[in-house]
Amino acid sequence: MTNSKIEMRKILPVFLSFIVMGFVDIIGVATGYVKQDFALTDFIAQFLPMMVLLWFFVLSVPAGVLQDKFGKRNMLNIGMVIQAIGLGLPFIHYSFGMMFASFILLGIGNTVIQVSANPLLQDVTPSEKLGSFMSLSQFVKAIISFSGPIIASFVATSFGDWKLVFAVYGITSLLAALWLSMTPITESKPDRKPASFASCFGLLKNSFVAFMALSIFLIVGAEVAINTNIANILIAKFGITLDQAVIGISMFFAGETISRLLGAFILNWIKPRLFLLLITLLSLAGVLGVFLSPTNTIAFASILVIGLGVGNMFPIIFSLALEKMPERANEISGLLIMAVSGGAVIPLVMGFVSTTFGPLVSVSVVGACMLYILWVSLYVRKN
Repeated sequence: MTNSKIEMRKILPVFLSFIVMGFVDIIGVATGYVKQDFALTDFIAQFLPMMVLLWFFVLSVPAGVLQDKFGKRNMLNIGMVIQAIGLGLPFIHYSFGMMFASFILLGIGNTVIQVSANPLLQDVTPSEKLGSFMSLSQFVKAIISFSGPIIASFVATSFGDWKLVFAVYGITSLLAALWLSMTPITESKPDRKPASFASCFGLLKNSFVAFMALSIFLIVGAEVAINTNIANILIAKFGITLDQAVIGISMFFAGETISRLLGAFILNWIKPRLFLLLITLLSLAGVLGVFLSPTNTIAFASILVIGLGVGNMFPIIFSLALEKMPERANEISGLLIMAVSGGAVIPLVMGFVSTTFGPLVSVSVVGACMLYILWVSLYVRKN
């Protein structure tokens, strides 16, 4: 969308899809309940969230190719319906096998949603406001991710069935698909050959696209690594209890949530390329603060700073990539969402470093990711 007119009747149903997108983060809480209900081992229980993350790697590029043929809105609706079906399976029969199938459909549906929602937002947003609206959309998603455990706890306590959160999410997904299907949206249709696997992966020959894809890989990887390792680092460094250490996780998500809300406004006055440089420097300062902090209070504050910096990296990188080659939005979106699989790789690297050299040294893995983003932020300012 190139004009400066903002049409809320088109933007709002697309924004609702970002709320639906955030539903996938309920898998953490759901895994805990399923593990408890069926007395699963820690090893077996981890196959459930893996079934969700797997599809980001497998289906992102095919989804990008298909939406080039069938349209972004149609694919987004398909993704929300598939996700709704997955959320409804436990009410047909509650078993470990059915929950396994539920997580598979949740992963497939959410992958399609994430591939389609961002380029569709580009079609309903003025081009000069894309970075701001993407940050706002990620803020909306963060609020849902944050509130999911609270909703699950509420329905479990009030109605005696944690699965009711799946019903709320499933019905909302269907309503979002219905609203979007009734909203007239003119999608951008570039004058070129239809996308294919070859054309999609061929974009990686473009250094700018390749750098952006690797950036997403490292950003998401760093986010998940902090989420899963920071408590262990705080325990090792300060000798505090687990109950105290998990405050660090909350501080990180609080920083990300605040960052995305502020970013939606700041990006109206600061160019995305400059903003990326500033928040990367902020994140590096936070990483250094965790490493050097003499007390756990300062460490908590440093983790908050990391979240404030990291929170806007994903939407800015995504918007810069789409801005660079808007005519290849579907293929680029597929590649960048495939790069979300970094969330499965970087935590393993951080875990290896922690086991080999000590938990505190593992902070350097996050630092290395941020140094790469710093280089990219300097690169995009020149290109």
